[in-house]
Formats: sequence, structure tokens, C-alpha cells
Amino acid sequence: MYKQIIRPILFLFDPEKVHYFTFSLIRVLCKIPFIASIFRSLYLVNDKKLERNLFGLKFNNPVGLAAGFDKNAVLYNELANFGFGFIEIGTVTPKGQVGNPKKRLFRLKDDQGIINRMGFNNEGVEEAIKNLKKNKHKVIIGGNIGKNTNTKPEDYTNDYLEVFKELHPFVDYFVLNVSCPNVGSHAKLNDKEYLVELITACQNQNNLFKIKKPILLKIAPDLNNVQLDEIIELVAETKIDGVIASNTSTNRVNLKASKERLEEIGNGGVSGKPVKNQSTKVIQYLADNSNKSFPIIGVGGIHSAEDAIEKIKAGADLVQVYTGFIYEGPCLIKKINKAILADL
Repeated sequence: MYKQIIRPILFLFDPEKVHYFTFSLIRVLCKIPFIASIFRSLYLVNDKKLERNLFGLKFNNPVGLAAGFDKNAVLYNELANFGFGFIEIGTVTPKGQVGNPKKRLFRLKDDQGIINRMGFNNEGVEEAIKNLKKNKHKVIIGGNIGKNTNTKPEDYTNDYLEVFKELHPFVDYFVLNVSCPNVGSHAKLNDKEYLVELITACQNQNNLFKIKKPILLKIAPDLNNVQLDEIIELVAETKIDGVIASNTSTNRVNLKASKERLEEIGNGGVSGKPVKNQSTKVIQYLADNSNKSFPIIGVGGIHSAEDAIEKIKAGADLVQVYTGFIYEGPCLIKKINKAILADL
């Protein structure tokens, strides 16, 4: 029904406007008595064999929603009804910011992908906390955090620490987003020496809390083998809890979209099917060359149960969807979980 009727209608309209319309629709529907329970009965797969224990957390299943969908933590309670094992909110910055000028979100229908240059648009950490105080504890919540666009390089760490400290009581794990291509200059965020500084600072802040929260690093899919070796060294050196592979890509090679269409769209990060293979290669490289010494969350181009299984076999302990959720609909989560059970 979704792919045959709902998606074609939604895809007639501007992607960003559709995003907010869908948010409003889900919120309204879940306020109707029994609708939330109907969603759960349709999409939730309850089976102990799906449970995963990683970095001190128990995930009811290994399929999560990637950051960027629920930036301000307004819909995670409702989204939990669609069967996710975890939901990552954000990217959250210290202060609210409007992000890049619109239009900034584009569908690549022939490629089953998306290009975005949102620019960390969000309402800031205080608004996120206000929304997270409504947590009904249906699902594990991750906090994806970043810096404000206008922050000077010497203050990057302070931005991350501010959000980390404020969000700490309200999320189950943290993700340091250092790989988004849509927030202006981020060269420093890719420098290993700086990443050691940033991770260490967050770990020191973490140690001040009675209950410590896992910290993960989200990396780009465009890293070469030398850079991936540095990531492996970085994890070993800092003992960070894990890696999310991967973010959106700046690579436009082999897209079906015309050169004219891509020029019309302009810059931005590519997600969806075009990044599937590269994301899987990154996961495989990290797993093989680290002797699987740290947890990996695999994300990028998961549009089917087979795509998810491929990432798990490459070395991912958990997987996340985003663009695939938009193209395939909420049945995707159930299909993945059932396929994982069958693969066992």
C-alpha cells in the first residue's frame, strides 16, 4: 500500500514539506485511541533472538532509525511503534540554527537516493531536552551531537561538550558527528589529532557522571584505506565505544540522475542506494582490519532485508535506516527483523 499509493502521492510534493507533513500526520494518528497499538501489532517483531547487548545496552532488535529524521526529538515515542530497536535523535547543536538556505533536500528517484545540505538545522539542545522529558521509554535513544555552524575552530570542542553535558541524563548513548559534509568547513573534524582531543574531552566529561553513557564516532563513507586505518588506530588509542559507518557521501559517480539535474541541485551529501556498496566496504574494512575489536553500526543504502543482512555479514552489529525508510515505508523494519531471524 505504501509504495503503490502513499509514496507516489507524497513524492509529488517538496521533500522537506512532506517530511514535516508526515511528522504531523503520525503524531495525530498516534493520539487516536488504539492506533498506536495497531501500528505495533503490524510492525513490531518480538523475539528474544533479536536482542543485542552492546556497550552496556540491551537493544530489543538491531534495526534503528538514523539521525536526521527526528532532529529535535519530537516524534521518537510515536516512531517506536514502527518496530525500531533504537532511534537516534539530532544532530543537536548548542544553539538552535536554521541550517542552510532552502531548497536543500532533493530526491534522486531513479537512484532511490536523496541529496541533502540541511546544515544541522535544529532547535538547539534546550528544546531537545524539553522533548526528551516526555520519553515513554519504549525504545533506546541515541543523541547525535555536533557544533554550531558559526562556531570558531578553537571552540569546536566546547560546543560538543556543552551538548554532551546537557543531553547526558536524557539519552542512552552519544554519537559525535564529525563527518557531515553540509556544515561549512569541517577539515579540523577529520584530523586524527583533533579527534583524539575531542573524544578524550567527551570521555572526561562522561566520567564526571555517576552513570557513563557509550560514545560512538560517525564517519564518512568516502575515507580511503589509510584514513580508515587511522580510525582503527583512533579507536584503539581512545577506547571509544564504537563507530557508525557511515554518513552521507560527496561522491556523485555512477548516479543515474543526469549531469544537468545534479548541477541544478548543487552541493550536498548523497544517501540511499548510491552509497550502499561503499558503506558496506567501509564496514568490512574496519571489521577485518581491526579483528572486529569494536562495535560497528552499519548505515547507508539499506532498502531491503538483504541489504541489512549484507551489512551484518560484513561486520555490523546493528544497522540503521533513513532513506530506505522513506522509499520503502515502515514495513522495511519488520522485513529486516524477520530476515535476521530467518538467517539465524
